[in-house]
Amino acid sequence: MGIKGFRLGTVSRYRSADAEAEDRVTRLPFTLARPVAQSTSALFAAPHSGRDYSPAFLARASLDERAIRSSEDAFVDLLFDMAPDYGAPFLVAGAPRAFVDLNRAADELDPALIDGVRRGAHSPRIASGLGVIPRVVANGRPIYRGKLTLDEAQNRITRWWRPYHDTLQGLVDDTLSRFGEAILIDCHSMPHEALENLGTGMNRPDVVLGDRFGAAAASHVVDRIEYAFRDAGLRVARNMPFAGAYVTQHYGRPSRRCHAVQVEIDRALYMNETSIEPSADFHAFRALIADVVGAIADIGRPEDMRVAAE
Repeated sequence: MGIKGFRLGTVSRYRSADAEAEDRVTRLPFTLARPVAQSTSALFAAPHSGRDYSPAFLARASLDERAIRSSEDAFVDLLFDMAPDYGAPFLVAGAPRAFVDLNRAADELDPALIDGVRRGAHSPRIASGLGVIPRVVANGRPIYRGKLTLDEAQNRITRWWRPYHDTLQGLVDDTLSRFGEAILIDCHSMPHEALENLGTGMNRPDVVLGDRFGAAAASHVVDRIEYAFRDAGLRVARNMPFAGAYVTQHYGRPSRRCHAVQVEIDRALYMNETSIEPSADFHAFRALIADVVGAIADIGRPEDMRVAAE
Protein backbone atom coordinates (compact mmCIF):
# COMPACT_ATOMS: atom_id res chain seq x y z
CA MET A 1 0.00 0.00 0.00
CA GLY A 2 1.18 3.52 -0.73
CA ILE A 3 0.75 6.75 1.16
CA LYS A 4 -2.71 7.36 2.64
CA GLY A 5 -4.04 4.05 1.40
CA PHE A 6 -3.36 4.42 -2.33
CA ARG A 7 -1.29 1.94 -4.30
CA LEU A 8 0.77 2.74 -7.35
CA GLY A 9 -1.09 1.59 -10.43
CA THR A 10 0.14 1.24 -13.98
CA VAL A 11 3.17 2.83 -15.59
CA SER A 12 2.94 3.36 -19.35
CA ARG A 13 6.14 3.76 -21.32
CA TYR A 14 5.22 5.09 -24.77
CA ARG A 15 7.38 3.89 -27.65
CA SER A 16 6.94 5.10 -31.21
CA ALA A 17 6.63 2.69 -34.13
CA ASP A 18 9.94 3.73 -35.66
CA ALA A 19 12.16 2.19 -32.99
CA GLU A 20 15.37 2.51 -34.98
CA ALA A 21 14.96 6.27 -35.50
CA GLU A 22 13.86 6.66 -31.90
CA ASP A 23 16.90 4.86 -30.52
CA ARG A 24 19.15 7.29 -32.36
CA VAL A 25 17.89 10.17 -30.26
CA THR A 26 15.68 9.26 -27.32
CA ARG A 27 13.73 6.13 -26.59
CA LEU A 28 10.79 7.22 -24.46
CA PRO A 29 8.70 10.25 -25.47
CA PHE A 30 7.04 10.00 -22.08
CA THR A 31 6.33 7.88 -19.03
CA LEU A 32 2.84 7.91 -17.54
CA ALA A 33 2.36 6.63 -14.00
CA ARG A 34 -1.27 6.06 -13.05
CA PRO A 35 -2.75 5.30 -9.64
CA VAL A 36 -4.80 2.15 -9.19
CA ALA A 37 -7.83 4.44 -9.19
CA GLN A 38 -7.69 8.17 -9.81
CA SER A 39 -9.31 9.81 -6.80
CA THR A 40 -8.59 13.49 -7.35
CA SER A 41 -9.02 16.10 -10.05
CA ALA A 42 -5.35 17.05 -9.59
CA LEU A 43 -2.87 15.71 -12.12
CA PHE A 44 0.86 16.30 -12.35
CA ALA A 45 3.21 16.64 -15.32
CA ALA A 46 6.94 17.32 -15.74
CA PRO A 47 7.77 18.47 -19.29
CA HIS A 48 11.39 19.51 -18.68
CA SER A 49 12.88 16.71 -16.56
CA GLY A 50 13.57 14.29 -19.43
CA ARG A 51 17.19 13.14 -19.41
CA ASP A 52 17.40 10.47 -22.11
CA TYR A 53 20.35 11.89 -24.06
CA SER A 54 21.42 9.60 -26.87
CA PRO A 55 24.97 9.48 -28.23
CA ALA A 56 23.64 10.56 -31.64
CA PHE A 57 22.10 13.74 -30.23
CA LEU A 58 25.21 14.56 -28.21
CA ALA A 59 27.36 14.03 -31.30
CA ARG A 60 25.36 16.74 -33.11
CA ALA A 61 25.90 19.17 -30.27
CA SER A 62 28.76 21.59 -29.72
CA LEU A 63 28.41 21.21 -25.92
CA ASP A 64 29.22 18.34 -23.62
CA GLU A 65 26.44 16.53 -21.77
CA ARG A 66 26.83 18.47 -18.54
CA ALA A 67 26.51 21.80 -20.33
CA ILE A 68 23.46 20.60 -22.27
CA ARG A 69 21.84 19.45 -19.03
CA SER A 70 21.98 22.98 -17.61
CA SER A 71 18.56 23.65 -19.18
CA GLU A 72 17.05 20.47 -17.73
CA ASP A 73 14.74 20.53 -14.72
CA ALA A 74 16.91 17.85 -13.19
CA PHE A 75 15.28 15.34 -10.80
CA VAL A 76 11.89 17.07 -10.76
CA ASP A 77 10.39 13.76 -11.85
CA LEU A 78 11.83 12.17 -8.70
CA LEU A 79 10.54 14.97 -6.48
CA PHE A 80 6.95 14.40 -7.60
CA ASP A 81 6.93 10.70 -8.41
CA MET A 82 4.76 9.86 -5.41
CA ALA A 83 1.75 11.59 -7.03
CA PRO A 84 0.10 8.26 -7.98
CA ASP A 85 0.27 7.22 -4.31
CA TYR A 86 -2.17 10.06 -3.67
CA GLY A 87 -4.52 9.04 -6.47
CA ALA A 88 -3.17 11.40 -9.14
CA PRO A 89 -1.62 10.55 -12.53
CA PHE A 90 1.91 11.77 -13.29
CA LEU A 91 3.16 12.37 -16.83
CA VAL A 92 6.91 12.74 -17.35
CA ALA A 93 8.75 13.68 -20.55
CA GLY A 94 11.43 11.33 -21.80
CA ALA A 95 12.99 13.69 -24.32
CA PRO A 96 15.32 16.30 -22.81
CA ARG A 97 14.37 19.94 -23.07
CA ALA A 98 17.47 20.69 -25.17
CA PHE A 99 16.12 18.29 -27.80
CA VAL A 100 12.47 19.44 -27.88
CA ASP A 101 10.76 21.84 -25.48
CA LEU A 102 7.33 20.56 -24.49
CA ASN A 103 6.47 23.87 -22.82
CA ARG A 104 6.40 25.64 -26.18
CA ALA A 105 3.84 25.67 -28.96
CA ALA A 106 4.54 23.34 -31.87
CA ASP A 107 4.82 26.29 -34.26
CA GLU A 108 7.42 28.21 -32.22
CA LEU A 109 10.14 27.38 -34.75
CA ASP A 110 13.38 29.36 -34.75
CA PRO A 111 14.54 30.56 -38.22
CA ALA A 112 18.03 31.13 -36.82
CA LEU A 113 18.29 27.37 -36.19
CA ILE A 114 15.98 25.68 -38.68
CA ASP A 115 16.40 25.96 -42.45
CA GLY A 116 13.23 26.77 -44.34
CA VAL A 117 11.44 28.60 -41.53
CA ARG A 118 10.27 32.09 -42.36
CA ARG A 119 10.58 34.90 -39.86
CA GLY A 120 7.20 35.73 -38.41
CA ALA A 121 5.88 38.04 -35.74
CA HIS A 122 8.37 38.82 -33.02
CA SER A 123 8.47 36.21 -30.26
CA PRO A 124 10.77 36.86 -27.26
CA ARG A 125 11.14 33.12 -26.67
CA ILE A 126 12.19 32.39 -30.24
CA ALA A 127 14.43 35.45 -30.37
CA SER A 128 16.26 34.25 -27.27
CA GLY A 129 16.81 30.81 -28.81
CA LEU A 130 14.19 29.04 -26.71
CA GLY A 131 11.65 27.90 -29.25
CA VAL A 132 10.13 24.44 -29.47
CA ILE A 133 13.48 23.19 -30.81
CA PRO A 134 15.92 25.14 -28.61
CA ARG A 135 18.93 26.79 -30.17
CA VAL A 136 20.66 27.50 -26.83
CA VAL A 137 20.83 26.25 -23.27
CA ALA A 138 21.27 28.26 -20.08
CA ASN A 139 23.27 31.49 -20.38
CA GLY A 140 22.73 31.56 -24.14
CA ARG A 141 25.23 28.83 -25.04
CA PRO A 142 24.56 27.43 -28.57
CA ILE A 143 23.65 23.75 -28.72
CA TYR A 144 24.58 23.06 -32.35
CA ARG A 145 27.45 23.80 -34.69
CA GLY A 146 25.14 24.45 -37.62
CA LYS A 147 21.49 24.47 -38.61
CA LEU A 148 18.84 21.75 -38.56
CA THR A 149 16.55 20.91 -41.47
CA LEU A 150 12.85 21.60 -41.26
CA ASP A 151 12.23 17.86 -41.63
CA GLU A 152 14.34 17.18 -38.54
CA ALA A 153 12.39 19.73 -36.54
CA GLN A 154 9.02 18.41 -37.70
CA ASN A 155 10.10 14.84 -36.94
CA ARG A 156 10.83 15.78 -33.32
CA ILE A 157 7.46 17.46 -33.00
CA THR A 158 5.66 14.48 -34.53
CA ARG A 159 7.45 11.80 -32.53
CA TRP A 160 7.93 13.47 -29.17
CA TRP A 161 5.95 16.70 -28.77
CA ARG A 162 2.62 15.40 -30.08
CA PRO A 163 2.52 12.10 -28.14
CA TYR A 164 3.20 13.98 -24.89
CA HIS A 165 0.54 16.61 -25.49
CA ASP A 166 -2.01 14.15 -26.90
CA THR A 167 -1.62 12.17 -23.69
CA LEU A 168 -1.77 15.25 -21.47
CA GLN A 169 -4.89 16.51 -23.25
CA GLY A 170 -6.47 13.09 -22.79
CA LEU A 171 -5.69 13.14 -19.07
CA VAL A 172 -7.15 16.62 -18.69
CA ASP A 173 -10.30 15.75 -20.66
CA ASP A 174 -10.84 12.50 -18.77
CA THR A 175 -10.32 14.18 -15.40
CA LEU A 176 -12.68 17.00 -16.31
CA SER A 177 -15.32 14.49 -17.37
CA ARG A 178 -15.01 12.38 -14.23
CA PHE A 179 -14.62 15.09 -11.59
CA GLY A 180 -16.18 18.17 -13.16
CA GLU A 181 -12.85 19.99 -12.92
CA ALA A 182 -9.15 19.44 -13.63
CA ILE A 183 -6.18 20.93 -11.76
CA LEU A 184 -2.99 20.53 -13.77
CA ILE A 185 0.23 20.99 -11.80
CA ASP A 186 3.04 21.71 -14.28
CA CYS A 187 6.21 20.77 -12.38
CA HIS A 188 9.47 22.66 -13.00
CA SER A 189 12.63 23.85 -11.29
CA MET A 190 14.44 27.17 -11.59
CA PRO A 191 18.15 28.02 -11.40
CA HIS A 192 19.03 29.65 -8.11
CA GLU A 193 20.57 32.56 -10.02
CA ALA A 194 17.21 33.28 -11.67
CA LEU A 195 16.10 34.78 -8.37
CA GLU A 196 19.04 37.14 -7.94
CA ASN A 197 17.47 40.05 -9.82
CA LEU A 198 14.36 40.32 -7.70
CA GLY A 199 13.71 43.74 -6.21
CA THR A 200 15.53 44.78 -3.09
CA GLY A 201 13.63 44.08 0.07
CA MET A 202 11.88 41.06 -1.44
CA ASN A 203 12.34 37.72 0.26
CA ARG A 204 13.83 35.25 -2.16
CA PRO A 205 11.10 32.66 -2.85
CA ASP A 206 11.70 28.93 -2.71
CA VAL A 207 8.75 28.33 -5.03
CA VAL A 208 7.15 30.44 -7.75
CA LEU A 209 3.60 29.66 -8.82
CA GLY A 210 2.66 30.78 -12.32
CA ASP A 211 -0.99 31.17 -13.27
CA ARG A 212 -0.48 33.82 -15.97
CA PHE A 213 -1.72 36.46 -13.56
CA GLY A 214 -5.03 34.71 -13.03
CA ALA A 215 -5.72 33.75 -16.64
CA ALA A 216 -4.82 30.06 -16.22
CA ALA A 217 -6.38 29.18 -12.85
CA ALA A 218 -9.01 30.44 -10.44
CA SER A 219 -7.62 32.39 -7.50
CA HIS A 220 -9.15 30.09 -4.89
CA VAL A 221 -7.34 27.10 -6.44
CA VAL A 222 -3.99 28.91 -6.54
CA ASP A 223 -4.54 30.14 -2.97
CA ARG A 224 -4.84 26.57 -1.75
CA ILE A 225 -1.82 25.40 -3.73
CA GLU A 226 0.18 28.29 -2.29
CA TYR A 227 -0.96 27.36 1.21
CA ALA A 228 0.19 23.75 0.66
CA PHE A 229 3.74 24.95 -0.03
CA ARG A 230 3.70 27.56 2.74
CA ASP A 231 2.42 25.00 5.23
CA ALA A 232 5.53 22.95 4.39
CA GLY A 233 7.71 25.91 5.40
CA LEU A 234 8.53 27.16 1.89
CA ARG A 235 8.50 30.78 0.75
CA VAL A 236 6.15 31.30 -2.19
CA ALA A 237 5.81 34.01 -4.83
CA ARG A 238 3.37 34.29 -7.72
CA ASN A 239 4.16 34.98 -11.37
CA MET A 240 7.48 36.72 -10.75
CA PRO A 241 9.79 35.93 -12.39
CA PHE A 242 7.87 33.03 -13.99
CA ALA A 243 4.19 33.40 -14.91
CA GLY A 244 3.86 30.22 -16.99
CA ALA A 245 4.38 29.41 -20.66
CA TYR A 246 2.65 27.22 -23.25
CA VAL A 247 1.26 24.57 -20.90
CA THR A 248 -0.52 27.00 -18.60
CA GLN A 249 -1.64 29.15 -21.53
CA HIS A 250 -3.01 26.21 -23.51
CA TYR A 251 -4.58 24.08 -20.78
CA GLY A 252 -5.65 26.72 -18.26
CA ARG A 253 -9.34 27.51 -18.76
CA PRO A 254 -10.68 28.46 -15.32
CA SER A 255 -14.06 29.48 -16.76
CA ARG A 256 -14.43 25.82 -17.78
CA ARG A 257 -13.12 24.59 -14.41
CA CYS A 258 -9.81 23.59 -15.97
CA HIS A 259 -6.96 25.10 -13.96
CA ALA A 260 -3.25 25.00 -14.84
CA VAL A 261 -0.54 26.17 -12.45
CA GLN A 262 3.18 26.15 -13.14
CA VAL A 263 5.33 25.27 -10.13
CA GLU A 264 8.98 26.38 -10.13
CA ILE A 265 11.20 25.11 -7.30
CA ASP A 266 14.62 26.58 -6.51
CA ARG A 267 17.14 23.92 -7.56
CA ALA A 268 19.52 24.90 -4.75
CA LEU A 269 17.05 23.35 -2.30
CA TYR A 270 17.66 19.81 -3.50
CA MET A 271 20.61 19.56 -5.89
CA ASN A 272 24.11 20.70 -6.75
CA GLU A 273 23.61 22.80 -9.87
CA THR A 274 27.26 22.59 -10.91
CA SER A 275 27.65 18.81 -10.81
CA ILE A 276 23.95 18.17 -11.56
CA GLU A 277 23.64 15.71 -8.70
CA PRO A 278 21.11 15.41 -5.89
CA SER A 279 22.27 17.09 -2.69
CA ALA A 280 22.78 15.24 0.58
CA ASP A 281 19.35 16.30 1.84
CA PHE A 282 17.51 15.38 -1.37
CA HIS A 283 15.44 12.65 0.27
CA ALA A 284 14.42 14.91 3.13
CA PHE A 285 13.29 17.57 0.67
CA ARG A 286 11.44 14.97 -1.38
CA ALA A 287 9.58 13.89 1.77
CA LEU A 288 8.58 17.51 2.30
CA ILE A 289 7.32 17.73 -1.29
CA ALA A 290 5.37 14.51 -0.73
CA ASP A 291 3.34 16.30 1.94
CA VAL A 292 2.71 19.14 -0.50
CA VAL A 293 1.62 16.73 -3.23
CA GLY A 294 -0.78 15.09 -0.78
CA ALA A 295 -2.25 18.46 0.17
CA ILE A 296 -2.68 19.44 -3.49
CA ALA A 297 -4.33 16.11 -4.27
CA ASP A 298 -6.77 16.80 -1.42
CA ILE A 299 -7.81 20.04 -3.12
CA GLY A 300 -9.31 18.03 -5.95
CA ARG A 301 -10.52 15.06 -3.96
CA PRO A 302 -14.28 14.60 -3.53
CA GLU A 303 -15.27 14.70 0.12
CA ASP A 304 -16.20 11.02 0.37
CA MET A 305 -12.86 9.96 -1.10
CA ARG A 306 -10.99 12.36 1.21
CA VAL A 307 -12.52 10.73 4.26
CA ALA A 308 -11.68 7.25 2.95
CA ALA A 309 -8.06 8.27 2.30
CA GLU A 310 -7.71 9.45 5.89
